[in-house]
Amino acid sequence: MASAGNPANSPGEDWTFLQGHFRRIPLQSTKVGEVGTTETPILIKDFAPDNDWIIRPDWARREGIRSFVGHPLVFQGKNLGVLALFSRECLSEQDSTWIGIFAKQAAVAIANARAFEEIGRLRNQLELHNAYLHEQVKEGFAFGEIVGEDPAIKKVLREAQMVACTNATVLIGGESGTGKELIARAIHDKSPRCDRPMITVNCASIPRDLFESEFFGHVKGAFTGALRDRIGRFQLADKGTIFLDEVGEIPPELQSKLLRVLQEGQFERVGDDKTHHVDVRVIAATNRDLNREVEARRFRQDLYYRLCTFPIHVPPLRARPHDIRPLAAHFLNLSCRRLNCADVRLTEHAIELLAAYDWPGNVRELQNVIERAVILSPSGPLRIDLVLCDTASTPGAAIPHLQTSLQAGIVLSQQEMDRRAHNNMLAALEKTRGRIYGSGGAAEILGMKPTTLAYRLKRMGIKRPI
Repeated sequence: MASAGNPANSPGEDWTFLQGHFRRIPLQSTKVGEVGTTETPILIKDFAPDNDWIIRPDWARREGIRSFVGHPLVFQGKNLGVLALFSRECLSEQDSTWIGIFAKQAAVAIANARAFEEIGRLRNQLELHNAYLHEQVKEGFAFGEIVGEDPAIKKVLREAQMVACTNATVLIGGESGTGKELIARAIHDKSPRCDRPMITVNCASIPRDLFESEFFGHVKGAFTGALRDRIGRFQLADKGTIFLDEVGEIPPELQSKLLRVLQEGQFERVGDDKTHHVDVRVIAATNRDLNREVEARRFRQDLYYRLCTFPIHVPPLRARPHDIRPLAAHFLNLSCRRLNCADVRLTEHAIELLAAYDWPGNVRELQNVIERAVILSPSGPLRIDLVLCDTASTPGAAIPHLQTSLQAGIVLSQQEMDRRAHNNMLAALEKTRGRIYGSGGAAEILGMKPTTLAYRLKRMGIKRPI
């Protein structure tokens, strides 16, 4: 890879040139190649009487070359090359030993240089990948871009705008799929902390025993499996924002520690007695009624009041009828770009079908329905009916017998559709004697998730027959 030296009797000759006689030497070629092949050092103390083994014997005589020593550059069992030295003075065993020591250090330096170069390459790749994912997330989920024209969502956006410039703790309520994280992201992006990270924690997905470690971190050996120190989410969010999604899932025994962080900005890692200080803005979200959780003693009242400094309620999609059209158009545009379907059109008939559905999964469900419809109708009018009817009750249970009505050209009123959905669920419950879950249960018959059926029964006031 490199050569160097000072010509004494070879004017104009460049010994750093890596072609011709100064090329990279292949294995098993000359003494240098022999050292590289065998990984065994070679010392020739004085070859003045016989230098024919040198590729350029005339060069050796002209420059007065007397000795040669070569040592392999080995690091962790891998041969990286050869350190070879031609000398005008006779070299001794001690000289060879010193050169061997230097060769070992040079091998470590070369390995480290290659490692740092690889780390740099991977870092650049990671930064590019991160930037790409950032754009994909921004495009795919419209972070910071809340689509909506309905007065209900405009009220939410006004509230978010007002609280964004403060450090107040925000509690965002609303059903699953309404876009609570989007509101939290919008608040963070409009806040003075926008140049710092927003760390998201889904409290519902953390095992009960790991809550404290996830929130505050731990030290090595704090518990079985703690093989190294770990920084918690609050420390990662220092000077930024932490978003606690499904905050109602936090165990009661941890709620007091969370309250301390909110009030004093202090915490200790698991297994550590050192107190850490953080400056974090907290935005929490829940689909539970935390007032009832407080009454049932499942959620601390003081923590609730601390989180609920500025409450924001995100309305369900069924309460935002004017947003069906712009949301559908927005998701259609995203799906068409992602799936490379440029000729799909959103028709008035599709809008009517979407408006007739009550959307228990809210905006997230609407996005999934639009994407499935694009896959089923990659060109021409968007066939929403293929999704709502072919899947029967998922998500079309709120539109029973829709296929028959469409074929007959009958337009059902919302009241009639609700009545049919009510009767359809009652019939399934009577058939299963009130059993919702498991094989042969009402949810399986209706083709929907048991949790979705339970939610709809509660919303419609339907009691299971005994």
